[in-house]
Amino acid sequence: MRFIEQITERAKQDIKIIVLPESDDIRVLKATEKILKQGIAKIVLIGDEKEIGEKAAGLDISGAEIVNPLKSEKYESYAEAFYELRKDKGMTPEKAREIMKDYVYFGVMMVKAGDADGLVSGAVHSTADTLRPALQIVKTAPGTRLVSAFFVIVVPDCQYGCKGAFIYADSGLVENPSAEELSEIAITSAKSFKHLLQAEPRVALLSYSTYGSAKSELTEKVITATRLAKEKAPDLLLDGELQADAALVPSVGRVKAPGSQVAGTANVLIFPDLNSGNIAYKLTQRLARAEAYGPITQGLARPINDLSRGCSDDDIVGVVAITAVQAQNM
Repeated sequence: MRFIEQITERAKQDIKIIVLPESDDIRVLKATEKILKQGIAKIVLIGDEKEIGEKAAGLDISGAEIVNPLKSEKYESYAEAFYELRKDKGMTPEKAREIMKDYVYFGVMMVKAGDADGLVSGAVHSTADTLRPALQIVKTAPGTRLVSAFFVIVVPDCQYGCKGAFIYADSGLVENPSAEELSEIAITSAKSFKHLLQAEPRVALLSYSTYGSAKSELTEKVITATRLAKEKAPDLLLDGELQADAALVPSVGRVKAPGSQVAGTANVLIFPDLNSGNIAYKLTQRLARAEAYGPITQGLARPINDLSRGCSDDDIVGVVAITAVQAQNM
């Protein structure tokens, strides 16, 4: 069974309420029809009921709840709660009420208040416009120091990783993590892999060097991050610095990193910066015809996930299913 089919089946076992604030996009409405028909999640669409009805002509989204912020009985209470959260940052009650008219902010407040379990946005909005409300409202999970993002990559007919499945991180959010931040991304990504893939994570911190074959400021960051991650999570199968071939190919791993428990078997790939992570996921997606799900956010107190603005309605269905499974774990 494909990864996304497994995730979809898991989502159906404990139905969650997922908010889709971009109700003016036809892809979102098509995804809503599919999600409801398959029983993956309950859907809340943020917007004007009449406008959504006109846009969704020919689609059956009758099972979705439609919430118009300005007509909602929760509007004032959400605005007040947002003001309390942000008053130390200069927020005023008037400004809070104005911000609550924004569909993404209103949707994130629904999640914060427990009126929904998660939110998926980004088909229209930028990553910043999706994640800013999340960071301001739901904030980081207890014990988590950093919010980061990953892609689940599934490569067809692939002998590497977990039957061709990998997590690539950070591939969507943290531009140039420090060694400390890189160690946090590695540990959090391992947890995400274990929860979503239901297999043992084997984490490789990647570099252009393996075990000191090159020395520079760039390699030192990865070496330090590896050491810090091992200190924080000594039971985790994690190693670095490793070149990509040493991380993935058993024969190369044995030569370049003899004795490593991860080399040649890695399924969680940690990239030294967003340049390399984003480039790698897009190359894998296009050249290997891989399925790429994400960017999936990790480290937030509640699941708020971003979409690529080039996403299809099926991509939205997949990310909603992943978000629902994340919510089950919370």
